[in-house]
Amino acid sequence: FIAFLDVMPLVQGHTLVVPKVEVDYIFDLDATTLANMMVFAQRVAKGIKKAIPCNRIGVAVIGLEVPHAHVHLVPLNTMNDINFSMPKLKLPAETMQKIAEQIAANL
Repeated sequence: FIAFLDVMPLVQGHTLVVPKVEVDYIFDLDATTLANMMVFAQRVAKGIKKAIPCNRIGVAVIGLEVPHAHVHLVPLNTMNDINFSMPKLKLPAETMQKIAEQIAANL
């Protein structure tokens, strides 16, 4: 599995968790891979929570944006933080790099 920051995040720290195996629909993953992906997502979420001030880490699986299974991990302070119809942030590359480094340091 791999985790990386969403290039068009809802909030700072919005991260995607993706299986290395190419599967379009998350529920087409075999049960073991899906379970292991969620365990990996849990580890990443804990790192995000330590790095980004927030109340919780929200989890979303939409499945329509790109043809590759993935999970969104979104730092939450309000329900609006995970509203995908809201405008996305446009963060400078330097800011994204710092956020990624902060999360990685907390894994």
